[in-house]
Amino acid sequence: MMKAIAGKVWGLLSYWRELVARRLVNKLILLFTGVIVLVVASLNFISYQMLEKEAVGNSINSTTNNLLLVGRNLEDYLKGIEQISLPQIGYDEITYAIMHESEDYSSKMYVENYLRNLFYSRNDLEAIYLYVVEKQKYYAITRENYNITVRTGTNAVIAEQPWYAKAMADPSNQAYQSLSGPGAEADFGYSAEIQQASFMAYHRVMRSIKTRKPQAVLSFYYNASVKDEIVKDIPFSEGQHLLYVSPDNEPFELDDEAFYTELRDAGVLQTLGGGEGMAGQARASSEPFTWVTGEQKYLIIYNVAEKSGWKLIKPIPYSQIYEAATKTRNLNYAIGLLFLLLAVVLVSLMSSAITKPLKKLSRQMSRFSAGSFDAEAEVKGRDEIAYLSRHFNLMVRRTNELINERYKMKLAENHAILKALEAEINPHFLYNALQAISTKALKHQTYDVADMIDALALTFRYCISGKDIVFAREELKHIERYMGLQTARFGARLQVVYEWEEALMELEIPKLSVQTLVENAIKHGLEKVTSPVTIGIKASLHEDGTALIAVQDDGPGFTQGRLEQVAASLRRDWGQRESDNIGLVNLYTRLKLLYGEEAELLIKSDQAGTELAMRLPRRGGNGL
Repeated sequence: MMKAIAGKVWGLLSYWRELVARRLVNKLILLFTGVIVLVVASLNFISYQMLEKEAVGNSINSTTNNLLLVGRNLEDYLKGIEQISLPQIGYDEITYAIMHESEDYSSKMYVENYLRNLFYSRNDLEAIYLYVVEKQKYYAITRENYNITVRTGTNAVIAEQPWYAKAMADPSNQAYQSLSGPGAEADFGYSAEIQQASFMAYHRVMRSIKTRKPQAVLSFYYNASVKDEIVKDIPFSEGQHLLYVSPDNEPFELDDEAFYTELRDAGVLQTLGGGEGMAGQARASSEPFTWVTGEQKYLIIYNVAEKSGWKLIKPIPYSQIYEAATKTRNLNYAIGLLFLLLAVVLVSLMSSAITKPLKKLSRQMSRFSAGSFDAEAEVKGRDEIAYLSRHFNLMVRRTNELINERYKMKLAENHAILKALEAEINPHFLYNALQAISTKALKHQTYDVADMIDALALTFRYCISGKDIVFAREELKHIERYMGLQTARFGARLQVVYEWEEALMELEIPKLSVQTLVENAIKHGLEKVTSPVTIGIKASLHEDGTALIAVQDDGPGFTQGRLEQVAASLRRDWGQRESDNIGLVNLYTRLKLLYGEEAELLIKSDQAGTELAMRLPRRGGNGL
């Protein structure tokens, strides 16, 4: 079954491949359609990534600023709670009244009035309890039937409550108790009705200033009216969560207990504000991060109060953050699909218009290839296809002309071969003639003339040898003969110094390359002055493995303008060379042809003279 399906798929692909390869219009349609799909998909992908990034950045910035403001308000709220728990003045009087309230009626009334004043100071209080430690007695002030009443009673289990132990052990003698989070129902001590109506309790231990022994515990039970008024400034939508937890991660505001439990068990809460959790990771006080639970991914944005350490946390699902970007992406895909269909239609029409003249041209080319040399294509317009058709017609006409001239060209070719054979005979005739003259000079005992003619003959023979690459020792022998001829011309004015390393005697160099450098020194150095000139011919091996061959003279040197002119002529094409610098241009061109970019021709000139140098690799030309 699978083989049959694979065979059908392969057959379908083969059919489409053959269909595309058969016609140019199909290739153009496929090409332009692919380009459009690639561009649209790339733009959608890039825009979606940018929108995602921008959405996350906006969510982080707006939520962080919002949590910062709300967190400060909540911190002020907690600070106000702490401030009313201790008397601003008269601390001794209230502690004295608490110690003597059972036997002194005025002390008892002082305690009740103190509690009433505290209760009237805030409108979000559900109850205030004053627990006298030694007597296990408490005062309770609550709002009952629109009246503020003060009741007393005894309770032996208060000292067993976790919040009581926490307040006693705290260095600041205080403890916050959450009445809305997990486990709050089992952690009470006073009235269960008060607990249900409150979201939080604050307990303050009152100690003797002298002995520091605990005398009483003042407990405040707050309803959520003020807290809700502050928290409502945080934008909230379905799927998001909001948590307000104490420094020890006890929840005082949460919308989903199960989500809080999952967050706590995963160790996320411990990582906030620099604490450690989740494999020892620690976070800065306001650094957002990503948390993944199951198939849902959340962006955790939070604020940690600088002084109190309380944490305001808002997890936002990434699906909500990306919602606008996803809608925009889907809309872009829909628009892109619509434009793709329109583009396919336009591309089909344009491709047919483009390929129709090509079809006509193709038919004429087929006729031409079959031997119909009068086939010419129709030319319309001024575009590239018309240009191609015109040149095809020109090719047809020129082909006819070439066919007619073929016989003449064959005759010219034979004539050229005869001339080439003639040219090979003439140099050897000149060499033999020079040898005959030298023999004649020897018979008449004019030895200096004979030596010069022999040097000239050997020089000429060296020049007409068929080799392009020679050994350095051969080139130096040729230079010695050449310098002998020049010495006869200039006499004592020409001085030659050789400094050629023995290791470079077998170096392969272009034939007549050193002579070109020497000729330049004679032409622009020796011929320009009447004083003696020393020409130095040097060769040295560098650390990078290249050989430097230099010819120096102490003549007048080049001017800066002339030096720039020579350098510019080397950069010109061979067909644009100047006659004055033909020797150097010839040498430069040969070096580049033989060695490529590995070879250099260097020119230095100043008032002290001129140096022309070749930098060559230690191998033969053309990779030898």
